[in-house]
Amino acid sequence: MLPWLATAVAVTLQIAYPLTSGDGRAAVTVLSVLAFLAAAVSHAAAVHGPAWAAGATALAAGTGLLAESVGLRTGWPFGHYAYGSALGPDLAGVPVVVPLAWAMMGLPALMLGRRCARSPAWAPSGRAPAARWAVTALVGGAALTAWDLFLDPQMVAEGYWTWSAGGPALNGIPLSNAAGWLLVGTLLTGALAALPIPSATPTPTPTPSATATATATATAPLTDVAPTDVAPTDDRVPMALLCWTCASSVLANLAFFGRPGVALAGGAAMGPLLGLAVLLSRRDAARGWAGTARKRGLARSQV
Repeated sequence: MLPWLATAVAVTLQIAYPLTSGDGRAAVTVLSVLAFLAAAVSHAAAVHGPAWAAGATALAAGTGLLAESVGLRTGWPFGHYAYGSALGPDLAGVPVVVPLAWAMMGLPALMLGRRCARSPAWAPSGRAPAARWAVTALVGGAALTAWDLFLDPQMVAEGYWTWSAGGPALNGIPLSNAAGWLLVGTLLTGALAALPIPSATPTPTPTPSATATATATATAPLTDVAPTDVAPTDDRVPMALLCWTCASSVLANLAFFGRPGVALAGGAAMGPLLGLAVLLSRRDAARGWAGTARKRGLARSQV
C-alpha cells in the first residue's frame, strides 16, 4: 500500500508543477523528488527487505553524489556546469536533493533493466548471469540517460543549474552531459544489480507428488526455465513510475513548456525502452505458460 500511496503523492505533485512558479515551484520540485524516492524505496523494501533497500538507496545516492561533486570540480564526465541556490542545502557543493534524485530514478531503472534481462533471449541456456547483469546495467543506464533528456532542459530553464560547456548540444544541453549520464547511469545500475539479494524462504521438504512434478520438469528443455539469478518480482510500482515520467514529461513539454524538441528527444529515447520491456515480458510470459502446460502434460503421462 505504501509504495502506491507514495506514487500517488509524487504524481499529484508533478501535476502541480506547471501550475506553480518561483519558490513554490522549487519547493514542489524537492517534494516530488522525496515522494518519488519514497515510492521507489518502499517498493524495494517490500520486494527485497528493508536492509537491501537501505543499502541500494545509499549506494545509488552515494554514486550520484560522487559523480556530481567530481563533475562540478573537473567538468568530467558531464561537462562544466554550476548549481544555483534554489534547490536548498548542499553537500560538497551539490544540492542534497540531487543525489536523492539519482536514487529515486536509479531503483526503477534497475527494475526496468532486470525486466529486460529476464528474457531467455540474453541467456537461453539459463547459465549466463554475466550477460543478464550486463543487460540490466546497460538498459538501466540508458533509462537514466533518457530521463535526463527531459530533466536537464527543464531544470536549466528554471535556473537550478547552468552550463558553461561549449560544443555540440541538444536542446541547449551539451551532448557531453548525455555521455556522462550514460556512463554513470550504467555504472550505478550495474552496482545495484550486483548487490546480493536476500535469500528466499527455504524450500519445504518435497512431497511424493511434488517429486513427480520435479522429475517431469527436469525432462523439459532448459529454455523454458526462468533464470534463477534474476527472479521475477512485482515491478508494477517502478514500471508505473517510469511510464508516468515518460508520458507526463512528453505532455508537459508539448502543452505547458513549449519545448517540442525536448518532448521528441526524451520520448524517442525512453519510450522504446519501456516498450521493449513490456514486449519481452509478454512474450516470455506466453512462452512460460506454454512450457508449464507441456510440463503438466509430461507429469500426467508419468503417473
